[in-house]
Amino acid sequence: MLMRLALPLLCCCTSLALASPMRVGLVLGGGGARGAAHIGVLEVLEQQRVPIACVAGTSMGALVAGAYAAGLTPAQMRSKMDAADWTSMFQDSPTYDEMGYRNKRISQRYLPGLETGLKPDGLQYQSGAVTGQRIKLFFNDLVGAENGEPQIESLALPLAIIATDIGSGERVVLKQGSLTRAMRASMSVPGLMSPLIDGGRRLVDGGLVDNVPIDVVRELCQPDLVIAVNVGSPLLRPEEVTSLLSVSAQMINILTEQNVSRSLASLAPQDVYIKPDLQGLSAADFPRHREISERGRLAALAALPRLSALGTSPEGYLAWQQARSQTGKRQALPVGRVDVAELAHVNPAAVTRHLEQETDAPLAKTTGRDLLRVFGDGYYESVDYALLGGRDKHILRVTPLEKSWGPDYLRFGINLESNLDARASYALRAALHKTWLNALGGEMLVSAQVGSETGVSAEFYQPLDEAQHAFAETHASVLSRNRYFYQDDQKLAEYLTRTGLVSAGFGLRVGLLGQAKLGWQQKWRRGELETGRPELPQDSRHYGGWFATLDLDQINRLYLPTDGWAARAHYFDSDKEGFGQLLASVSASRTLGPLIGHARLSASQTLRGRTPFYEAPALGGFLNLTGFAPQQLVGDNMRFAQLRLEHIVGRLPLGLRGDMRVGLALEGATFGQRYSETTLEGWQRSAALYLGGETPLGAAYLGYGYGGGGRNAVYLFLGTP
Repeated sequence: MLMRLALPLLCCCTSLALASPMRVGLVLGGGGARGAAHIGVLEVLEQQRVPIACVAGTSMGALVAGAYAAGLTPAQMRSKMDAADWTSMFQDSPTYDEMGYRNKRISQRYLPGLETGLKPDGLQYQSGAVTGQRIKLFFNDLVGAENGEPQIESLALPLAIIATDIGSGERVVLKQGSLTRAMRASMSVPGLMSPLIDGGRRLVDGGLVDNVPIDVVRELCQPDLVIAVNVGSPLLRPEEVTSLLSVSAQMINILTEQNVSRSLASLAPQDVYIKPDLQGLSAADFPRHREISERGRLAALAALPRLSALGTSPEGYLAWQQARSQTGKRQALPVGRVDVAELAHVNPAAVTRHLEQETDAPLAKTTGRDLLRVFGDGYYESVDYALLGGRDKHILRVTPLEKSWGPDYLRFGINLESNLDARASYALRAALHKTWLNALGGEMLVSAQVGSETGVSAEFYQPLDEAQHAFAETHASVLSRNRYFYQDDQKLAEYLTRTGLVSAGFGLRVGLLGQAKLGWQQKWRRGELETGRPELPQDSRHYGGWFATLDLDQINRLYLPTDGWAARAHYFDSDKEGFGQLLASVSASRTLGPLIGHARLSASQTLRGRTPFYEAPALGGFLNLTGFAPQQLVGDNMRFAQLRLEHIVGRLPLGLRGDMRVGLALEGATFGQRYSETTLEGWQRSAALYLGGETPLGAAYLGYGYGGGGRNAVYLFLGTP
């Protein structure tokens, strides 16, 4: 059996070696996005019919080298690069609308980047800004893993990929095993992307130890000459090293340049050295890959006299191409069954509920999307797949890697809002989040908050089936905050209100749309006058009632969306207080050419009795009738409408989320029954102009609001809602 497998491979390798009178080794160096220049170099080598005997690559050079060894042409690589979404490639999570409901709500209130593991031996932190989930799925698609994971040792073109063992600092030369895992390891920039776990080793970017691996390619196939392509980033000027990010980049560049100098010193006179002119292009400029590739092509054309001498006959080159492209091909077989790798905490049913793979059918085109949805539940460091070969069917093996810093976490959030003219509010949040308390996925979240709103809360969430379609939930909280009473644009009173809440309910998950819940709430409220004259009752209120909530969310981004919609309806009915109130809202976002449009409608309606002041909605504050002070308008039977237009004016650096926008908002609101500003009649209008963006600390806005009648305010907002 082994002889039958080895003979075709030996024949193919022989044909590759004999296709040219000279054996040519190709070295593709690392450089992040600058590595797209390798594609342009390969285009020239293809035009000149230069067969390659072996190839070695580091970092982005490993990606191109791996794709080339797997049989892709430069044109196919360009096409794959064009199709990739480079703005989100280095963000792990799926789009917000593809995330699970629980993880959405956790991400809204607590900053994902500050998630910290709580282990028996202490705190454990995330090993990188991203874990590489999307980039790994891109590698799978790039090399055709849908027909089976390519193995390096099975490729017709001998290949070596360079990584660094971050534990020992040693160079690791990967010449066998999974091609996509090797590519992922070689591109794991320390601090930006988590290391790849390989047995007992933690592998990161090979550029730290060997960014242009010339000696590796010499050992790989003993070539007569080497073509070495260097796309490394130059050192930053001293005045450019001004932040933690730039210091980290400079440290990596220094290490890289030192080993590149040693490698280039080994070049012999017959070797060909190509260094494209990539001035003005950084390692993060992936969206500019076409321009970078073109510069690589121009650099190779400059070496054309030497490269053309390495070409072979059309017949010989065709034979070489066919051998390279066919040896790595795997037969497309149907998937006979789906296996989930062993998990320490998570129930496998929580994984398979997202998979749409049918039995005895080819690998579903939605597999990448399905795995992102699995990842979006928030329990995993990565989620990958492999097709294990069989005689007539594949086994789809899904391999979720649970977070090494889980399953218990400390979470943190921050909220700061100031209108600069009147008052500021802030909140600092911390929570203990314990997940997978049992086989069905029970969770407990205990949180505390200090600031303008101070309180503690605890909730327990218990799915009732393995697929988590149904659940039970209990909640208890105590919260103190200030409420204000306004009349004629003057703050006449300030109250300290204390609210206690206990609730229990049952619910159903509505796919990835959201959830519906029905239950009972028991509330306790008390208001105490802090300043001003008593305008509102200060007695304690104890009452309970039943509630029903429908919460649907298909917005595509956490803070600054470009598309999608959301809708929420909540009804609360209390016999003791004699009222029933419906709160509803719907919002939508859509990209309109160069602009992004947003619309939001909110309403409250008393369906029974009269809603008391302490249950009435309040308006005022940033993007909530911006021209008015926070909580300035309080009333029943409220109607609120908002239209916004935004224009993207810039983006944050690679590895950080989101973009920077300038926006205009037009808002209007009216109340059927007013509890404050009782002299205002009809619709109250407001306009806002703002600059906003998404930062590692959440959304950030600086805005100006005008409400007519001399009302205006300047707002600063940072953090989570």
